[in-house]
Amino acid sequence: MPLLSFLLYVFITSFTPGPNNIMAMLFANKSGFKKTLRFCLGVGAGFFVIMILSSYFNLLLKNFIPKIEFAMTILAAIYMVYLAIKIVMSKNQDKNDEDDKHNSFFSGMVLQFVNPKGILYGITAISTFILPYYSSNLSLLAFSIFLAFVGFLSTMTWSTFGSLFQIFLTKYRTPFNLVMALLLVYSAISILVE
Repeated sequence: MPLLSFLLYVFITSFTPGPNNIMAMLFANKSGFKKTLRFCLGVGAGFFVIMILSSYFNLLLKNFIPKIEFAMTILAAIYMVYLAIKIVMSKNQDKNDEDDKHNSFFSGMVLQFVNPKGILYGITAISTFILPYYSSNLSLLAFSIFLAFVGFLSTMTWSTFGSLFQIFLTKYRTPFNLVMALLLVYSAISILVE
């Protein structure tokens, strides 16, 4: 396996802005790092499930994805725009019950199943870098754990950023929310035009 290429792909893809990272930063900014930990754990758990599914059903998904890709892309784009609207419409309160409802383990986990970046990342990483070289159950499980852990680390990093700059971002919450919403809309548009 070309280890350097694999690690570069994994870390660059995981740490660049996407729905997981943007939402983690937003939640940490509004609710603090500790309360965002449950969302990050949900992202990690959901991502692990996606990696396992990608490992064991890669060939099936490769043949099936073109049939559902358009519908999945539309659904994901709509969900990202919905999240962007919720961010822009959120009140400038420090504590918002609606935000707390979305800042949960379950929301983080479910987000993975409509996150095309995560799904395509899993399919690509596993089909390109792992399956040509490894096929044992133990190696597929180990790589799935590793990929999920890197995904968890990326959301934790973005959460830390949101938490550390909480005072600054609270002062500029409206422009910050607008930028985060625009990044989500950009993510939605970029998956539609690819």
